[in-house]
Amino acid sequence: MLGELGYPPPDTFLPSYRMAGALLDALATETGIPPERTVLGGFSQGAMMSYALGLGTDRPRPAGIVALSGFVPTVEGFELDLERPLPPIAIGHGTYDPVIGVEWGRRAKELFEQAGANVLYRESPLPHAVDPAFLRDLQPWLDAAVS
Repeated sequence: MLGELGYPPPDTFLPSYRMAGALLDALATETGIPPERTVLGGFSQGAMMSYALGLGTDRPRPAGIVALSGFVPTVEGFELDLERPLPPIAIGHGTYDPVIGVEWGRRAKELFEQAGANVLYRESPLPHAVDPAFLRDLQPWLDAAVS
């Protein structure tokens, strides 16, 4: 069961979150590239997991977060940490997205701006897809995030 949009079921979310976190920790150790020099990003479910892994209370802060057509998860047993200095966050969303409506991107933008984050936000006249023009806009943003 997938559950309600925005509210992943804890019995699937929490184990996936722990496994993905362990993978990121191992990758940082193996490569020698620390989390604060790593940008997390994804599309749809990958965007949701990027928010979780970059802002979870038990996770190190990344250099930045890129979230394309996703949502900020609300899950019993999981908390976001919006108190510490936040990484820069880039959010892109299609205004015609029938899968994860654009209101989810707008909510994320508002949440993170209210918490003091530097948010780059773009809406595109697209369905559930990635706007190639926004990807071009992300290059200088990424350079600044990891510098």
